[in-house]
Amino acid sequence: MKTSKQIISAGYGCEDVDPRGFVSLMDLYENNYLRLRRLIPDVSALPNNSISHLPGCLSLHMTVLERTKFTTTLYLTYYFEESAKSVAEPALTIRLYHDAHQVEVLTGHLQHGRKQYDHIPEKAIKIKWKLNRFLYKWLGYCLYLGHHFPEDEHRILDESRKGDNLIDLSALIVPGKA
Repeated sequence: MKTSKQIISAGYGCEDVDPRGFVSLMDLYENNYLRLRRLIPDVSALPNNSISHLPGCLSLHMTVLERTKFTTTLYLTYYFEESAKSVAEPALTIRLYHDAHQVEVLTGHLQHGRKQYDHIPEKAIKIKWKLNRFLYKWLGYCLYLGHHFPEDEHRILDESRKGDNLIDLSALIVPGKA
């Protein structure tokens, strides 16, 4: 006989997670931070819009919504083409807390908009658990596939332009490593 914890529920895999309290939620935020930093090694160097393309996989889209000294707010999604329109699924707004090394889901649209969490009350720990647990699993899946958002390669050239003076980048190429 199977107990309720042994039954696999449909959906995103977070429906069976019971809130374990504030301290455990903070631990989940820290784990999400570690995974997100593997996906995005240098958040400060990212352009405002980035796409991680992988052959045979959906492209992962990231948009920086806000940058402050201690936080960065991002929008992370896939886009599906349905009936001649793009559908964002899942669509999460997440905030990185640089000083605390945590990531928190602020809003989430899941299951083709059937589950929309736009205004999560501060005390709604069960909803926060579900969304942040989903983020944990999704980030793990994205990393497993090989998604990543490296520093924009063109940034070096852009920053090297001071007025009309250009720096010869060929001097940076090591002989035999081209």
